[in-house]
Amino acid sequence: MLTPYGLEIIENCLSCKMRVAHIFCDLPASALQTFETIKYANAYPKGAVLFVEGQAPRGLFVLCKGRVKLSICASDGKTLILKIAEAGEVLGLSATISGTPYELTAETVDPCQVNFVKREDFQRLMREHSEICLHVAEQLSDKYNDACRELRAIGLHSSAAERLAKLLLDWSAQNGEAAKTEPRVKLALTHDEMAQMIGTSRETVTRLFADLKKRQIVQTKGSTLRIRNKAALKAMALTQ
Repeated sequence: MLTPYGLEIIENCLSCKMRVAHIFCDLPASALQTFETIKYANAYPKGAVLFVEGQAPRGLFVLCKGRVKLSICASDGKTLILKIAEAGEVLGLSATISGTPYELTAETVDPCQVNFVKREDFQRLMREHSEICLHVAEQLSDKYNDACRELRAIGLHSSAAERLAKLLLDWSAQNGEAAKTEPRVKLALTHDEMAQMIGTSRETVTRLFADLKKRQIVQTKGSTLRIRNKAALKAMALTQ
C-alpha cells in the first residue's frame, strides 16, 4: 500500500523480509505476533519530529523505512547531531525502559514508516516474553558502542577535515559503497547539519568541501557525492 509520501508500507512484521537483518525485529514468532497487536504503524513526511529531548517517554519507535536525525541541544541553542538512524533501529528504547525523559530529539530526514509502541504495552510485552529482554540488551549494547564511536570521532580527531573525511567514509560504508573504487553518497543533510554532526561551523564545512573538490577528491552532482580519490580521503581521516 502506497502512502501520500511515496512509501510502500510494511503492514505486517511477520511477513517483513527485512526483519531477519535487524536485531530487534527478528523476534520469536509468538512475541512478534503479540507485537503486531500493540504496535501503531505510522507514515511521516520529511522533517517530522517523533519526540523531543526532555519529553516524558510515551513509548518506543521502531524505524521500518527511511532515516531519522538524532540530536541534542545545549542551553545556548547549539545543536549536535549524534547520528542518522537507519531502518531497523529502535528509537527511545532506554527512556521507555527507565521512565526517564527522552535524551535526544528525533526528526525524520526522509519520509519514514515508524511502528510506535506505548510504554506500558512494551513493558507488558517484556514480562510476557522474556526472550525479548535479550534483544533489548543487544540493542542497548549497540547504542552504547555507537555512542563511544561518535565520541571518539569528535573528541580524538583533531581537525574538522579529519572528522568530515571520516563522516563521508562512514556514509559510503552504510550505503554498501565502501568496496567500490569511487563510492557514491546521497547527501541528505545540509552543510549546517553536517557541521552539527562533526562539531564545527557551516562555513568550515563549505570551505572543506570546496577544497576537496579543488583537489579532485570528491565530486558533487545535485545531492549525490562521488568519492573520486578514496585513498586520499582515507589518509585525511586517519591523520592524528
